[in-house]
Amino acid sequence: MLRRGFILFLPRLAGLLVVACCSVSIVYMLACTPKGDNQQLALPRVQSLTAKEGYEAILQEREEKHRNYIISLKKQISQLKAELQGRSKQLKNVQDQYPDPLDIQLDHSNPEKAQANLLAFLHSQIDKAEVHSGIKLSTEYAAVPFESFTLQKVYQLETGLTRHPEEKPVRKDKRDELIEVIELAVGSLNNPEGDSNAKHRLYTASDFIEGIYRTEKDKGTLYELTFKGDMKHQFKKIVLFRPFGPVMKVKNENVNMADTLINVIVPLAKRASKFRQFMQNFREMGIQQDGRIHLTVVYFGKEQMNEVKSILENTSKSANFKNFTFIQLNEEFSRGKGLDVGARFWKGNNVVLFFCDVDIYFTAEFLNSCRLNTQPGKKVFYPVLFSQYNPSIIYGHHDSIPSLEQQLIIKKETGFWRDFGFGMTCQYRSDFINIGGFDLDIKGWGGEDVHLYRKYLHSNLIVIRTPVRGLFHLWHEKQCVDELTPEQYKMCMQSKAMNEASHSQLGMLVFKQEIETHLHRQKLSSKKT
Repeated sequence: MLRRGFILFLPRLAGLLVVACCSVSIVYMLACTPKGDNQQLALPRVQSLTAKEGYEAILQEREEKHRNYIISLKKQISQLKAELQGRSKQLKNVQDQYPDPLDIQLDHSNPEKAQANLLAFLHSQIDKAEVHSGIKLSTEYAAVPFESFTLQKVYQLETGLTRHPEEKPVRKDKRDELIEVIELAVGSLNNPEGDSNAKHRLYTASDFIEGIYRTEKDKGTLYELTFKGDMKHQFKKIVLFRPFGPVMKVKNENVNMADTLINVIVPLAKRASKFRQFMQNFREMGIQQDGRIHLTVVYFGKEQMNEVKSILENTSKSANFKNFTFIQLNEEFSRGKGLDVGARFWKGNNVVLFFCDVDIYFTAEFLNSCRLNTQPGKKVFYPVLFSQYNPSIIYGHHDSIPSLEQQLIIKKETGFWRDFGFGMTCQYRSDFINIGGFDLDIKGWGGEDVHLYRKYLHSNLIVIRTPVRGLFHLWHEKQCVDELTPEQYKMCMQSKAMNEASHSQLGMLVFKQEIETHLHRQKLSSKKT
């Protein structure tokens, strides 16, 4: 009886255990499921369903949510795979175009393929560097300047405390580098491609005039070397590139500058005495030595105008020089306006424009550099000139101040590279017109040159920025007038401070009293002994 009752009770017990297990499972699932930020999961109310049917409905609902979530994840994974495949394909195309130099170095199984890949990589460095065309730059600070060199000297911008603006290349690597480049250029001139039967004179290093170079640290070093040509006013120009490996010849061309005219444009107001000094330099270097030059003077106002015109006419008669233009404007002086008017006034063929100031001294060699570093639609020239310190401070301990020609020496004690100035520039008139000229809203002194420089940097033209040994800014006392804007006044005062003397020379002036006291004490001490 008892056994029979136990057997009858066993199914009910099993059912109760099943229900209990299900309840525990559901509570565990709900407790372990992450809750939303602003919501809390709760058991749905089952008013009309039995407990078992209610739990089954809950399980089915949660299963459906998980199924949808899994489908969403699979869809996202599929999209990521497709994107990854696309990126991998792009990367493979880039690698095929520009082989990895490490792969080239490590792949010794196929020497011919490795050599071909190496050459392809080196040529790609030339294509990526600013050799054949310019690149758009965001600011004036992004431009990589050139440095210039001759057989004996290097002219460099980054002087620091141990280097000088003009010096012999002391470091062996720099000396060997420049000697190698000159030798390769001479060899290229003596072995021209595709013209083996023609007779050529033998070129030597003595035919080398000057070169410029700059290094783009992720690509290589570009060299442009100028040699004497076969005739007067003719030159040979060799362009070489070192793409972190062997130097590769880029170009070997004849450059004939015999008919290349330079229009020197000078904006002026008053300053007749300075103009007289400028015309002495212009007559000697521009008229007598160069001879392929035109002068445009844009004069503001009428004060001292007759004196300036008289200086021009006297030079014209004595030197038999007729290539000049005098433009008079009855308005407030504006350097940008004067240069812009002078450039647009020209009605002849495309001409090289040299924007100049009355306190500038240039050599005939610089005029050739102006021609060689400009090319219509391709290159503009922004030379860094050497700015002279105050001669009365430099030569204050001398009996007399040397002549102007003797003062023009490129040394740390005599001046500095004016790398913050962009006013003296050479470009073809067509490029100046196409770029939009000067900002004519700028009045007075300063600012207009930087705006033009930035326009060229933002274009596809190559900007040649290098110190030149034949262009000098002569010292003159600078007046910063109250009419200038705050920004212009600040620039004027900075320029004024830079112009006086070197740090050591200014220091000697500041500590003059202390030095004299020391010398006096030394004198007294020597008398006592």
